[in-house]
Amino acid sequence: MGPLEGAREFVAWIRERCQVIILSDTFYQFALPLMRQLGFPTLFCNQLEIDGQGRIANYHMRMQNQKKHSVAAFKSLNFFTMAAGDAYNDTAMLGEADAGFFFRPPEHLPKEFPQFPVTQTYAELQARFSKAGNLKP
Repeated sequence: MGPLEGAREFVAWIRERCQVIILSDTFYQFALPLMRQLGFPTLFCNQLEIDGQGRIANYHMRMQNQKKHSVAAFKSLNFFTMAAGDAYNDTAMLGEADAGFFFRPPEHLPKEFPQFPVTQTYAELQARFSKAGNLKP
């Protein structure tokens, strides 16, 4: 499995302009191949415990609602925060961020959370981030 078309270029573009941290509910062991393909951006997620036979023995969740708490922590350090997400588990993070956007969400989600602008392409997301963060094109 690889990144969505345009993801590598988007990650490279945004990393040239600001600090990037990917907040995910996945596990490092699952995300590593994708992060490699994206040039290893910083990733905060959860951890699997693997036994001596290479089997999953346990899992360790970082914390409840880690995306929202991470954004709040960055804001407490006086960082301007922008976030993009596509699911229910992203809405608390989007609400906590100084600027939050949906990226390719399911149709019903923007109806439930109309406060978050919807983007469908990386070009649209780049334009939203550029405007919100006063980033150079």
